[in-house]
Amino acid sequence: MTIPATMTAMVTMGHGDLDQLVLYNDWPTPSPGPGDVLIRVGACGLNNTDVNTRSGWYSKAVTEATTGGAFAEVNEEDPTWGGAPLTFPRIQGADVCGEIVAVGDGVNASRIGQRVITDNWLRDPDDPGNMDKTGYYGSERDGGFAEFATIPATNALPVQSELSDAELATFSCSYSTAEGMLVRANVTDKDTVLVPGASGGVGGAVVQLAKMRGARVIALASEAKHAEVAALGADLVLPRAPADLRAALGADKITVVADVVGGPYWPKLIDILERGGRYTCSGAIAGPMVNFDLRTFYLRDLTFTGSTVIPPQVMPNLVKYIETEAIKPALAATYPLAQLRDAQAAFIEKKHTGNIVVVP
Repeated sequence: MTIPATMTAMVTMGHGDLDQLVLYNDWPTPSPGPGDVLIRVGACGLNNTDVNTRSGWYSKAVTEATTGGAFAEVNEEDPTWGGAPLTFPRIQGADVCGEIVAVGDGVNASRIGQRVITDNWLRDPDDPGNMDKTGYYGSERDGGFAEFATIPATNALPVQSELSDAELATFSCSYSTAEGMLVRANVTDKDTVLVPGASGGVGGAVVQLAKMRGARVIALASEAKHAEVAALGADLVLPRAPADLRAALGADKITVVADVVGGPYWPKLIDILERGGRYTCSGAIAGPMVNFDLRTFYLRDLTFTGSTVIPPQVMPNLVKYIETEAIKPALAATYPLAQLRDAQAAFIEKKHTGNIVVVP
């Protein structure tokens, strides 16, 4: 195809509120550099990382829950997931599904025409396991909230699926985050996994992927979303924050908590873990500051794992799960790219179940 010189792109101009997202109809179309491919974007999913990076929530100066708005104070030294300053303007958006339309030097031209989804972790090719040498797509490098996007060829994963572009754009961030958590916690068919925030993109992915491992899954979600969460495979769905969580669980013994919520309810999640249990965390949308009783931690022989940079095998495994239909998308809504502000506002409001996607 003929690659246009300019494209439509939604560009983040700096840290702050939704007004930092500015639509351009004449943004320069990127060219693939050595080792890169150029993707014509079919759809791009929204994630908490987009909101948190734009708003500066990752800054240690911020102690509030994720709101998606501007914060009164943001340290410019640490406002991104990796603790390093972000360069603006930046095209965000990590979860790209699309078609390779051009390749850079060193990439076989046979890749043109492939349908792909993105592995969002940008690794040092000479040291791919080194977490200190990683970046994130749409953060350290322009992403997919545009008509075209470049990415290293190794991060563009071919996928064979009858799912739509919008459905495939729900997987990369949410499902890899969820799988990374389960890998860190070593979840097996002997576990009972408690999933706070199970109606969100990551929470719903945890439900599906934990069930795929044979675990029993208990989900926490607002009651209006119980039917949708149950449809993802949860064995039991409870209210979002039961006053007496232990009583609500009945005979169930929780061996793993997979959490992206945090906030004031957090101590109750830790209190119900069985001796030797594991807590794994990849978010804190209800607030990053929690009350932590060290006695519960050490007297119960608990293991805590943070999970951000996923093991390299996670995304190739997810592609296999998609292609064999072992997991399914949870597409909540689709918006035109030009309405990304509205899409993010809906995402922040959290009335949906699953993932929200924009389409150029």
